Parts: sequence; structure tokens; C-alpha cells
Amino acid sequence: MPIRVYKPITNARRNASVNMHAEVTKKSPEKSLLRPLHKTGGRNCQGKLTVIQQGGGHKRRYRLIDFKRQKDGMKAIVVGIEYDPNRTCHIALVKYEDGTLRYILAPKGLTAGDTVLSSADQIDPRAGNCMPLKHIPTGLEVHCVEMSPGRGGTMVRTAGVGARLTNKEGRFATLVMPSGEIRQVLLECRATVGTVGNADNANVVLGKAGRARWLGRRPRTRGVAMSHHQHPHGGGEGRSKGGQEPSNASGTGSKGGRTRRYGLSSDKLIIRRRKSRRYGQLKL
Repeated sequence: MPIRVYKPITNARRNASVNMHAEVTKKSPEKSLLRPLHKTGGRNCQGKLTVIQQGGGHKRRYRLIDFKRQKDGMKAIVVGIEYDPNRTCHIALVKYEDGTLRYILAPKGLTAGDTVLSSADQIDPRAGNCMPLKHIPTGLEVHCVEMSPGRGGTMVRTAGVGARLTNKEGRFATLVMPSGEIRQVLLECRATVGTVGNADNANVVLGKAGRARWLGRRPRTRGVAMSHHQHPHGGGEGRSKGGQEPSNASGTGSKGGRTRRYGLSSDKLIIRRRKSRRYGQLKL
């Protein structure tokens, strides 16, 4: 039972649910792959608050993840699947033939004892295998996709998602992203076959404010309760947002507004933008 709903013996338990992490087989992390993780509280290097409603949370240690997968032609055996407090998906500890230990994102269906492989040439397109997009058959789901060759996987890394490889033409491959965006990626960019595991993470309901504080989320103040120079909805006599569209403190639409910066060189590779929940198709 991946998601457990308890009996409502208290008000906090009434609406809460927990992830049982049924895929996890290894409880303790590999110490050689741990690094300290310092808290910022939403502040930059000058000590100025740049991200609101962040702070506190449980103490964590960072797990070094191998996003590049550059040990080509060397098989790796999955030692175990672990919980990672720094991300929504699970991670897999793999051991290469030369004894090297690495962490990778655990795809759906990968279990302890399985073998994964990365290569610059065409290999068996099984879940967990990594290779350039030009060698992956069209129609398959991929994750941990590179934006530029050798940079390491930067896209499609959250729990339960996958990008569908639909077409290859010229120097580019066409991917349908989890958000609905259709974009082109160079064929030399690497990707891992399969979808990311721990899809039940999206069904978890925190149920109480305390669980949000454990995750480092501080209480949220309503925009209409702020002053006019702190939020577009703030200020005025009484409770009114003055006809302003629902937005966050920076003015970005809070119901599907554009969050991508303008003028990026990769804009020309986006064939269709993601759909907005409020405004429909976003324009380039």
C-alpha cells in the first residue's frame, strides 16, 4: 500500500496521508556520497531576503547524484533504492565493475539487483540505461534529459514524470514535456530511458501545518493583507485587490502565468509552449 490514510483520530490526521515508500530497499545512505547542506532561509549571499516563506525545516545532508552518466560501457549493479530528502523521487545506489559507487535517479520498475548501463552508442533501451537521444527509439518515455551535450541531465527529474520522444529530424529530437510543452533537443544530448519512480508522491496530503514546517515552508501571508509596496494585491482601504489579476509578490500570474525569462537563446527550440490553467495557450 504505497499511500496510507490513517483513521481520523485527531484533526491533523483527518485529512493527512503518508507515502509508505514501498520501493525503498536500503535505509541508510552511502557516507562517501554525502555532503553538508547549509540552509539559506531564502536569503542571498548579501543576507537579503530574495525568496519569501522559506526557512527552518529538518536538517538534511545532500546526496551527490550522477546526472552526467559518463562511465560508458561499464555495467553497474543496483545495490538498493533509497529515500532522498532533497527531492521528490527516489534514488538508486549503483556499483560499477571497478567498484565505484554512484547515485542515480531511480526510474519506475528498477529494483535492487538490476543492471544499468550508459553508453555513447546504441544499447538495449531498458529502464535506467542512459544514451544519446539519437540512439533511443521514438515513442519511448525518457527522463533526466540534457539541454546541452555533456552538461548533465537538467530536465524531467521530478517524481512520476517522463518526456515522450516523438520525432527525430536533422540535428534535433522532438520531446513532449510533462508540462505539455513541445521542444527540440540536440540528438547528442543524453537521456535515461523510462519514467521517474515514486509517482505516488503527488497523492500525499500533508494535513497539518507542522509537516509543512518540517519541509522548510513557513506560513504564507495573503497578498491582500500586505501593504501596497509588498504585493500587487496589497494596500487600500479594506480588503480589496483593486481589480488585479491573481498574482504573486513579483507580479507573475499565480494561475499559470509565464515564469520563463524572455530573450533566451533556446526560445527558438520551443515548438509549442505549455498550456496555462487560466489563460489557455501561452504565447512565445
